[in-house]
Amino acid sequence: MTDLTIIGGGLAGSEAAWQAAERGVDVVLYEMRPGAMTPAHQTPYLAELVCSNSLGSNLPDRAPGLLKAELRELGSLILACADETAVPAGGALAVGREAFARAVTARLEAHPRVTLRREEVRRLPDGPCVVATGPLTSPALAEQIAALAGQQHLYFYDAMAPIVTAESIDMTIAFRQSRYGRDSVGATLRGRHEQDSVGATLRGRPAERGRPAECGRPAEPGGDYINCPLTSDEYDRFVAALLAAETIPLRDFEREDEKFFEACLPVEVIARRGQRALAFGPLKPVGLTDPRTGRRPYAVVQLRQDDLAATLYNMVGFQTNLKWGEQQRVFRLIPGLEQAEFVRFGQMHRNTFVNAPRLLRPTMQFRARDDLFFGGQITGTEGYVGSTASGLVAGLNAARLVRGQPLVVFPPTTMIGALCRYVCSASPDDFQPMKPNFGLLPPLEPPVRGKRARHAAYALRALADLRTVLRS
Repeated sequence: MTDLTIIGGGLAGSEAAWQAAERGVDVVLYEMRPGAMTPAHQTPYLAELVCSNSLGSNLPDRAPGLLKAELRELGSLILACADETAVPAGGALAVGREAFARAVTARLEAHPRVTLRREEVRRLPDGPCVVATGPLTSPALAEQIAALAGQQHLYFYDAMAPIVTAESIDMTIAFRQSRYGRDSVGATLRGRHEQDSVGATLRGRPAERGRPAECGRPAEPGGDYINCPLTSDEYDRFVAALLAAETIPLRDFEREDEKFFEACLPVEVIARRGQRALAFGPLKPVGLTDPRTGRRPYAVVQLRQDDLAATLYNMVGFQTNLKWGEQQRVFRLIPGLEQAEFVRFGQMHRNTFVNAPRLLRPTMQFRARDDLFFGGQITGTEGYVGSTASGLVAGLNAARLVRGQPLVVFPPTTMIGALCRYVCSASPDDFQPMKPNFGLLPPLEPPVRGKRARHAAYALRALADLRTVLRS
């Protein structure tokens, strides 16, 4: 017997299924792949990452790091699998893309209360349901949701960065270095120790000191990132070629509704904002020193490890809609990538999200139907970890509804509560997706001076308040 239906096997749907099943609810999880593929996915695995392989900062005094700490406290499947399959990425949590998706799939397939069905859902079912179909909701189901909501969907665009083979990068030009010398081991020891200390204090036990996170393959000497330095002339030549390159034509409805989200702008869109826009954006050289010159480069293209074996690297911040032939031509102008072998070219795909302030409650419930929940990027919680967070809230509350328990609204002092509150209470007329940030949290009382001290205080308060929820 099915207690709860979950539609969509991405990060949010996988997390929702895990949370509900762990609370004794029988779940049927629908994922249409591989029978019906999306324009962005390439594998049949659950929780496949289609953009970057980074889940953002892992440091507790950063907003994404705080959200990760909260999710770990809440028993997140996605964070557990990410920690198991992590690759070196400085202070960030990046994963081996396929290893991570395999781990999530295996855990859910093995759960006795989860039934995975590889079918496309074309109609919203009766009974308790979580919709976590993400930015690539199938047209048939999108029409159902639009009819139920009584309004048109909003569209924006997400874009994937190219991936190159490590052996094709010219390391006589490129160099390994993390910004300000912040490597994965040091950052892990600093960030995870501080985070574990906070969490352990709340759980009433001593923190384990000096225990780094599992990081897959150890970081190579010199830093976690490969950096391709550009001089002023090389930068100008690259920007000129980028601006002149051909892009993939958008379809009629895409041209009409084109909206780019700031957190994932195509590199050519950034370049059109000004000659130095890239140098102050994804190509910023701050915190890096070219060992050949002993000086900071004019601009830097960074590449981040994309798989556990360290054979693939993605071009950080290089989401693009250039034609594939143009990508190879233009990106090979970057010093160190003249002979780059591209195993995946960048591409843009449509992202769909609902107007959450009009439609959803902070419990992720649909306002007009108590047993219908939404989770993930379709709600406007931006990014991998934000998507996971809203999926967790949807799955947890759907399970509580099935079991006849009161639903949970997380405190606004927690990052997970602040994020859900924002997407459900922002201005509906100009609503845009939101990523976790400290600006969502209520001010500290009394105020704390100093940015780092203030962020640390936010984290302590958030995790303390989260403990109150866990006790209830």
